[in-house]
Amino acid sequence: MQKYHMKYHMSVSTWYGYGMFFEVPILHRLAEHEQSGSGVSSSSLEVEREYSSASPSDSKLVSVYSSHKASMLWRQRVMAISSEYPDVELSHMYVDNAAMQLVCNPKQFDTIMTNNIFGDILSDEASMITGSIGLLPSASLGEAGPGLFEPIHGSAPDIAGQDKANPLATVLSAAMLLKYGLGEEKASQRIETAVLDTLNRGFRTGDIYSEGNKLVGCKEMGEEVLNSINPKIPAAV
Repeated sequence: MQKYHMKYHMSVSTWYGYGMFFEVPILHRLAEHEQSGSGVSSSSLEVEREYSSASPSDSKLVSVYSSHKASMLWRQRVMAISSEYPDVELSHMYVDNAAMQLVCNPKQFDTIMTNNIFGDILSDEASMITGSIGLLPSASLGEAGPGLFEPIHGSAPDIAGQDKANPLATVLSAAMLLKYGLGEEKASQRIETAVLDTLNRGFRTGDIYSEGNKLVGCKEMGEEVLNSINPKIPAAV
């Protein structure tokens, strides 16, 4: 039986995340902002937030970008702020190489920082490494907080009402809300441990089912997670 281990690979969206389509006006906006001396741009705030999320527990930060101008500006921002976080190991990777490396050696990544379009593509690719898009939560974090927390998948109308959906991405989104939105790390860890315990006890919805495990529906999977939160049931190691 496969043992599951939990690790979030996060990507950050910036306000110029759609730069490959709106490159020229975006560069003008950034240039005007810097020349006006009106303060720190939101792009810098997003980069600083991602550095903070990577330090100190996740020591490796990979900045993913491309060769167009807006992406080069992204790299400049990242490098300018990197000196403030000496405990974080920074590296850079073109997006096409990052897509290949995610499949080839996903364990090399702690935190991936990139724009909205690249992040959307890479997060869906990463979901297949875990086995299903139904396993991955997401967080959209802003300066004011607490943010928006949701599964990376859609509503799956083709299986609506059939008790087939995998609820774990939704459950883990709640764990991310507790950790990153409300600062309740112990409560978040309790949920994550319960999900791992449920998987390690062999319960599977159809999207991640394989021979030797127990096939369950959405409702039963959720009930088993609740059972695992019960302190009478030891958590899997």
